[in-house]
Amino acid sequence: MRPDAGRPDGPASGPGPGPASGVSPGARPATDAETGAEPAAVSDAGSDAVSDGVSDAGSDAVSDAGSDDEAVAEQVFTALADPTRRALLAELAAGGPATATDLAARLPITRQAVAKHIALLADAGLVTAEPGERRRVRYRLRSAPMRVAQRYLAALARDWDGPLAALRDHLDT
Repeated sequence: MRPDAGRPDGPASGPGPGPASGVSPGARPATDAETGAEPAAVSDAGSDAVSDGVSDAGSDAVSDAGSDDEAVAEQVFTALADPTRRALLAELAAGGPATATDLAARLPITRQAVAKHIALLADAGLVTAEPGERRRVRYRLRSAPMRVAQRYLAALARDWDGPLAALRDHLDT
């Protein structure tokens, strides 16, 4: 993954190199090593929340089940954002546990790509590796993180139901 991917100050948004800076718009920005600058802190809040139970959300974050659910839901939504990962989950749901080689045979991607995407799904807790025959690792779906994401969305919907009903009543009068 590119170091600036997913960051709001990445090249796709905000002021960036342009004619005023003397750098052409299509030019690759200089790396921190090239400029001698200190590396920018990249927030990866919640990236390990499922795997080790620790949230990187920050010291001022409220430590309760709601924030843990939010971190898990964020990882699930990030994992589900990619169509290849959704296809892998669909294959595991339809065919049961499978190896990376089995999944690569069913989808138009390489075994190495399957392994990369499976690792991201495992980080989100959506799949788990289990030993198979002849040292082959089989991947199995885990539904618990998906249920957490569903609860998060249900709570979000409930939070909006009251204000939206009040707005509807106000507009109807």
